[in-house]
Amino acid sequence: MDESRIPILVGCSQITQREDDPAKALSPMDLTEAAARQAAVDAGAGDALLKALDTVLVIRSFSDTSWRFASPFGQSTNPPRTLAQRLGAADARRQIYTFPGGNMVQWSINRMFEMITQGQLGTALIAGGEALSTQKAAQRGGLELDWNEDPGGQPEMWGVETRGWNDVEDRHRMAGAIFAYPLFENALRHHKGRTVAEHGAKLGELFARFAAVAAANPLADRRDGFSAKQIASVGPDNPYIGFPYTKLMNANAFIDQSAALILTSVAKAKALGIAQDKWVYLHGCSDTYDHWFISDRKDFHSSPAMRVAGVEALAMADCGLDDIGAFDIYSCFPSAVQLACQELGLALDDPRGLTITGGLPYHGGANAYVMNAIAAMVDKVRGNPGTFGIVTANGGYLTEHAAGIYSTEPSPIPKSGEAPWSREDPGIDQAKIDATPHPDLAEAANGAGVIETYTVGFGRDNQPNKGIVIGRLGDGSDPNATRFLANTPVDQDLFAAMTGEDFLGAPGKVSHQDGRNIFTPN
Repeated sequence: MDESRIPILVGCSQITQREDDPAKALSPMDLTEAAARQAAVDAGAGDALLKALDTVLVIRSFSDTSWRFASPFGQSTNPPRTLAQRLGAADARRQIYTFPGGNMVQWSINRMFEMITQGQLGTALIAGGEALSTQKAAQRGGLELDWNEDPGGQPEMWGVETRGWNDVEDRHRMAGAIFAYPLFENALRHHKGRTVAEHGAKLGELFARFAAVAAANPLADRRDGFSAKQIASVGPDNPYIGFPYTKLMNANAFIDQSAALILTSVAKAKALGIAQDKWVYLHGCSDTYDHWFISDRKDFHSSPAMRVAGVEALAMADCGLDDIGAFDIYSCFPSAVQLACQELGLALDDPRGLTITGGLPYHGGANAYVMNAIAAMVDKVRGNPGTFGIVTANGGYLTEHAAGIYSTEPSPIPKSGEAPWSREDPGIDQAKIDATPHPDLAEAANGAGVIETYTVGFGRDNQPNKGIVIGRLGDGSDPNATRFLANTPVDQDLFAAMTGEDFLGAPGKVSHQDGRNIFTPN
């Protein structure tokens, strides 16, 4: 067997910065560099490993993703080149930056492992960092920071450039995860037959278990160990963001965190003197996409792509859920966790737990969070040799999915003529997912309709300011009825009713006005 084509993960690190003075705090690139150096130290090879890098990939920051998080202090014009130069990685001729997506860490690892088996990659660093907490504090304090760097050149881009919403969704104010994920949540509530109060309590119970893990994790941002009642209860310190999600049910992106992972081959690891107890294998992996736009989904209480991602990763690893010792289920919002578990066949109260970090609301994280989860999983399986752990990832609006199954156990020796590590062509299953039927969408809708799912959005003053509806034309009796998107009238009494009562399936009238559909419940 050609050991230069057997991929392994050899180094990992995580950093959480807790500096109260933004003038003294590390910048996002400083944090990323520190994580990269720690990952090389973790591997036991230090600078020799950094100098051996032929590929440096940086996960896109939140500040470079959305206007909501844009930095007034600048950034590198070419983050992977800046990082390579800082690390002295002169041979890192391949410099990669990613498009947005919480799936991109696992997606990139899947691709890099394939490239190693094909002789296209030798040693790679994946890293990323955020300093959004420092950024926010500096802005509040009126400080001027300079995070600009211009190393020249343009990075290679990985991922999907297409934005996560279409023009119709944009016109109806659906762009934004804080408004999109609640649409899935209310559909899940209706599917489970729960009242608003019952479901809210269940969400509190679910995320209280995540908060408890964060409380015991020194790297977590929020270590308060919030109770189920605290998470579910609406109040001045825990308002609704997008109904039914309170603040404590939302991902916490205002963190100062970084992480890094180093991948190489068995042959290179041996040449660099990296001890075998540092080696971690990727036994199974997957990456899939649901229909790109929310309005094109079959329904809002299932995910065909999540189901395929789980099946494919487990099949490739030749194991079942009972063989998995630890899980980190992507947890930007409760609906992401519930749907992932539903499609995996994993109970929400599985005694093994659903996170090893505390998850996105309590550990905190942004586009690079899955790197923290994988680093934590690497430490987990190293500490329990021979066990298996699975990490799931999600990007967009429950759109892009990826999974990885990790273990110190070497991958099975392949049969003659087979690659030492290989997976089925993801395009085969993706074609099946793409063929999943979905309702037609009426851009301009008029007449009777019923609510398929909905949310109420809240402003910075903690007051409701918009109702978002996905509905079906007609009286609800036709499962193939045309779908429509709409806003509700701005009516505080209506908003109060929609957050206190079950409006799923509620009838009403929809009319097209000034480029938008307006739905008024009966």
